[in-house]
Amino acid sequence: MTADPLAPLLDLADIAAAVERARDRFDRALGHRALRRHGGQVAAEVSLRSAVASAGLEGHHHERETVRAGTVTEPVLQGALRVAGALPGLSELWPKAPRQVLAKLHVLAAREVVAETALGRPVDDPVVAARLDALAALVAGGTRVTPLVLAAVVHGELLNLRPFAGPSGVVARGAARLVLLSTGFDPRGLLAVDVGHREREPEYVGAAGAFATGTPDGLRSWLRHYMSAVEVGADQLTAIGDDILAA
Repeated sequence: MTADPLAPLLDLADIAAAVERARDRFDRALGHRALRRHGGQVAAEVSLRSAVASAGLEGHHHERETVRAGTVTEPVLQGALRVAGALPGLSELWPKAPRQVLAKLHVLAAREVVAETALGRPVDDPVVAARLDALAALVAGGTRVTPLVLAAVVHGELLNLRPFAGPSGVVARGAARLVLLSTGFDPRGLLAVDVGHREREPEYVGAAGAFATGTPDGLRSWLRHYMSAVEVGADQLTAIGDDILAA
């Protein structure tokens, strides 16, 4: 039997406990009363907040209410909104054809940002191609670790590789959310992990750089950050539910 390539990550100091805390925080948030009758409204708000946060992490900062009003036409923000809206429809295809889905995410994210000839096309680099193949193999069933760890690895690897021109980070964050959607961890798209990354942006940037080193300490730093972002995302779910019930 081939060893699971991601299993050793759970042996890093504090990581198993951090994963468990993040999972428990989200599980508690899923019990919110607002989800019984207003689940679609909650999911739409999570999608909006995630897109605004993802664009912000690319350096394109916009006030959420201005975006909600539909007055922001800036291309990176519009791309992030398109990606967020497309994720539920791509979740079934993702584990079957991850490279195809990544190309689709890039088309959505980078339209009007990069040349049309570059849309959906990874950079021409054999190292990047090989690592994308390895990542696709993980997504397609090459690991049995918890979806939270797989999502973190997908996110960190795509941030590190930057396989597409333009807002590659929007693609990375969309792919990570797809892991959670497609595995059934978050099938309704209720976990605003990207808001957690945005709220802890200095840590996000530093931990992503640490992940790129490939060292145990670097991987541990990224995984700890990712689980903290999940907890923030779970708290966002609770806050959104409270706001909807109070309206």
